[in-house]
Amino acid sequence: MPSPIRLEPSRRELLVSSAATVAIAGAATGVCAADIRREIVEEQTKVVFEVNGETKHLTLDNRTTLLDALREHLHLTGTKKGCDHGQCGACTVIVNGRRINSCLTLAVMHEGEKITTIEGLGRPGNLHPMQAAFVKHDGFQCGYCTPGQICSSVAVLQEIDADIPSHVTENLIAQATVTSAEIRERMSGNICRCGAYSNILDAIKEVAGVPA
Repeated sequence: MPSPIRLEPSRRELLVSSAATVAIAGAATGVCAADIRREIVEEQTKVVFEVNGETKHLTLDNRTTLLDALREHLHLTGTKKGCDHGQCGACTVIVNGRRINSCLTLAVMHEGEKITTIEGLGRPGNLHPMQAAFVKHDGFQCGYCTPGQICSSVAVLQEIDADIPSHVTENLIAQATVTSAEIRERMSGNICRCGAYSNILDAIKEVAGVPA
């Protein structure tokens, strides 16, 4: 009986042919492994910025997002990667006092800037008032969005304070400028899949001094 005809190459044959193709292509274009390594090195940049009060020196691929620099290079995993498209707010951090989606910006764009992550706001036993308020009001369930929610909440109150007219006295700030509707609007970029929005609002209002 004649041997069956093989219609597909074996794994060994495929690997050998692939290696030969790469070698021929490299020889034809004059590209060698050393050139490839050199190109990779040239695509990296040294960046220095301040994270949670500490100066950090990193050498990063120019395409590295701030989110990945924080999580993968500095191991600050409190900042979460959610949608990775700037739509959920889980990766929110504070840069020079302004909240941003760290997944949408490159780390090399923040040379010399001051970055605050959830780890820099407070620690167990010494919580930031916003962190303590989230705990008190059960402002989280699964907790995945919570770091971004808290960073955004802190920045929101800073934004509101900056918008307050200079003639408004401190004891009238809450009644004159902060409403639940405004807080909800300013926090609309932070999504909570568990639906803890009312509790989050209560936490922010307490820190802002808004009557419940």
